[in-house]
Amino acid sequence: MSERNTVLRSLHDVGLAAWFGGSLMGAVGLNGAAKAQGNSWEEGARIASTGWAMWVPVGAAAIGVHLVGSTGLLAANATRVVTQQGVAASTIAKTVLTGAALAATAYTRVLGKTIELASSGNPQDAEKAEHIPVDTGQAERRLSYAQWAVPALTCGLIVLNAVHSEQQRPAQQLYGMLRRARTLAPYVVRHWSPTH
Repeated sequence: MSERNTVLRSLHDVGLAAWFGGSLMGAVGLNGAAKAQGNSWEEGARIASTGWAMWVPVGAAAIGVHLVGSTGLLAANATRVVTQQGVAASTIAKTVLTGAALAATAYTRVLGKTIELASSGNPQDAEKAEHIPVDTGQAERRLSYAQWAVPALTCGLIVLNAVHSEQQRPAQQLYGMLRRARTLAPYVVRHWSPTH
């Protein structure tokens, strides 16, 4: 009933682990250290911005790896999504949560870039910051909330991944397929009835 998809699962899980762990460590450790070590707002913002800028390529790679694994697993489990009761619902929830996590990640990067430009000692960066529609104080307030959305949403994905793993147990697959067949039976009987 089930087949091995070790490479796809590894891509999915390692990418998600790095996305969650990196965002949580940044929100707790990097931002906290930058505030503690910076002698001024600008210095603290520069420290945090430098750390986040170094994380961006790794975070982007982690997200890409996770999405490749997710897409591959969805294709590999397409039959289960259709035939096993409950799998489609958890798959839709996971897709929506992934989209929300991607949007939150992109939004935090935009806000972080605004603060990076505003705190830079480079006059060209300060000039660029003036053309951004969001002021620095507003960007900082929004970022203080948005930076927690990414680890919260990716943690939700980890929980849904656990749900998917439980649904893949042979007994759960059989039970889910029987439930799906029972819900479809009245439609099939009506559709194939000789009177129609």
